[in-house]
Amino acid sequence: MIKGVIFDLDGVIVSTDELHYQGWKYMADSEGIYFDRQINERLRGVSRMESLSIILEKASKTYTDAQKEALATLKNDYYKELLATTLSPADILPGVLNVLSGLKAAGIKIAIGSSSKNTPTILKQIGLDKTFDAVSDGNNITNSKPDPEVFLIAAEWLGLKPEDCLVVEDAEAGVTAAKAGGMKALAVGSAATDDRADLAAADLSLINVEQMINL
Repeated sequence: MIKGVIFDLDGVIVSTDELHYQGWKYMADSEGIYFDRQINERLRGVSRMESLSIILEKASKTYTDAQKEALATLKNDYYKELLATTLSPADILPGVLNVLSGLKAAGIKIAIGSSSKNTPTILKQIGLDKTFDAVSDGNNITNSKPDPEVFLIAAEWLGLKPEDCLVVEDAEAGVTAAKAGGMKALAVGSAATDDRADLAAADLSLINVEQMINL
């Protein structure tokens, strides 16, 4: 029986995909680098610097580490502006609140496991900053997904063994990370077709708590 559920943030709890796309597009356009939504799909579940590396594959020049940091900061500053002005509790994805309240009622611990360094800001903007028992994110990890570090830390902070945890993910890199960490995986959104998942659905409105905890 599952004792803890670890949720990815972007694409699982709330959709910030469009804001990320706009942020990266703003950065790419400032440098004259080709960037489109197809390239953006490759950025799902990976860190900011790894995302930048993917975008720079289309660049006509090479960048120093300092220049890369500056580009990442440019994107993130614009993204944070968008978060502060457009993100609200209305952006919480279907089924999320029911699942969270159901898990709490069943005595199941819940955590966030996200590669994003903006996790605290996002959770506050959508009114869920005091909801989770643990938050592991890009601010406390060395290795991004598909490395399982962020989920393993979340499990540790919940006081649980990895095998007692279920990860909810919308990216294949996240499913890979969950499996590498010895955890079960519920795949939603674009990862719902991943046959490695123990459970899958288009979104959390199609999943009930009993299905999750009895895996």
